[in-house]
Parts: sequence; structure tokens; C-alpha cells
Amino acid sequence: MCNLSIMLPTLDHILAPLARLLVARGVPFGDLMERMKGHYVQAASEQSAAQSDGKITDSRLSVMTGLQRRDIARLRAFEHKAPKPNPLTRLVALWQAHPDYSRSGKPLPLPRTGDAPSFESLAREVRQDVHPRAMLDTLFAAGTVKLCKDTVELTQNAYVPLAGSEEQLDYLAENVGDHLAAAAENVLGPYPLHFERAAHYTGLTPAQVKILTASYDAAQMALLEDIASQAEALKLKAPTGASARFRAGGYFYSATGETSDD
Repeated sequence: MCNLSIMLPTLDHILAPLARLLVARGVPFGDLMERMKGHYVQAASEQSAAQSDGKITDSRLSVMTGLQRRDIARLRAFEHKAPKPNPLTRLVALWQAHPDYSRSGKPLPLPRTGDAPSFESLAREVRQDVHPRAMLDTLFAAGTVKLCKDTVELTQNAYVPLAGSEEQLDYLAENVGDHLAAAAENVLGPYPLHFERAAHYTGLTPAQVKILTASYDAAQMALLEDIASQAEALKLKAPTGASARFRAGGYFYSATGETSDD
């Protein structure tokens, strides 16, 4: 069913911040369109396969996407490549939850090198192909750890990549991608599959929003720490080959000059 009159205005709110990001990072419009064509063909192929037992033809995909058949043939090999998981996010979570590296959820100061428990052994548990010193330097540059003589202390309960870095863009892609996937599946399914809620108000002062921001940040961080602790404990008990994943997060966005009746 075609819902252009509904979908196109809806897209404006999604595409506006994306356009600002792409222009700021120097991504030409043509490159975006070429990438989008690949995603259209992939989405149409998946939908066609789910709805029909027959062969997925270029003609059928052309009708579904509005793309020419020569584009379809070229883009059939398109593959959606998800961002690589960041080992430092996993390292910080493990540091706070694993009994060898924490006490009652509090990360222990660790020797830089040596047998477990040490920062070196913790880094090796997360990645074998990345040198522990490289991980330590990145965490230190981001302000996630501090160095005290021969020990390393965790100073932040989450790894936040440096602003503008490639790692931060991967972080954005993972978070926004999973959030949009959850929202889209809620719309497309017979009933909401994923939790997605938000509180939104207007008519406040910047000072009042600042109070709410601090309250939200504290409550959200406490929840994320609890979820991470439970997930780490369960992961240690999971059988080999377990592949289910989840992402739970939150955001707080504020702006001035917008009007609505909330």
C-alpha cells in the first residue's frame, strides 16, 4: 500500500538531522543516493522473499523500488555492513561487572601489566588482536581512565569516543540504527515488539531543562549500569555459540524555538 502523503512528511524529521551530518562530513548527495539504492534493493529482496515462494526477479524488484532494472542487476550484490563492535565499550563494561576486576559493581584499580587481574589481562579478554597499550592510550585520551604510577583506574562508567572521531560515528550508527530498527519494526508489525517510550514537553526555560537533564542522566546511567551488570553475569553462563544480542539506551534532546501543544 502506497502512503506517500503520510510517509514523505514523516521522513522530513528523520532526514533533516541526517542531511546536516552528511553535509558537515562532506558526503556528496550522489554518494548517498547510490548507497540508498543498495538498501532499497536489499529491503525489496527481503520483503519479496518473505511474501512469495517464487523467484525474485529484477522486474519485480524494479516495480517495488522504482529503480531501473539495470540498477537492480548491478545492486543485487549490495551487502549491508554493520559497524564493527567497539572493544573499548566491552572492556569498560567487563571491568565493572566481572568479579575478577570489580567488587560489588565497583571497578578495581588494576596493574597496567601482568597476570590477571590486570589491565593487560582485561584487554586480552576483550581482543587478542589489539595491543593492550593501544586500548589504554585511547581510553586515557578520552578521559575514561587515569594513570597512577603503575596502576590504571576507571574514572567514567562508560566509554565515550572523542568528538568527531571515526569511533564516534560508529557509535552513532549503532545506536541510531538499532533505535530506528526498533521503531520501524513496531510500525510494520501487528503489535509493538520493542519498548520505545519518550517524555516530551514544551514551554520550559533553559534552566528548568537543565534540571531535568541532570535528573534524567543520573537515573538513566543507574539503569544502564544495572542492565550491564545483569547482562555480564548472564553472558558468563551462556552456552558456547549463543548469538542473541540487545541494545538498550536512552537520549535526552532539548532545543529552543520549537512550538507544539504538549
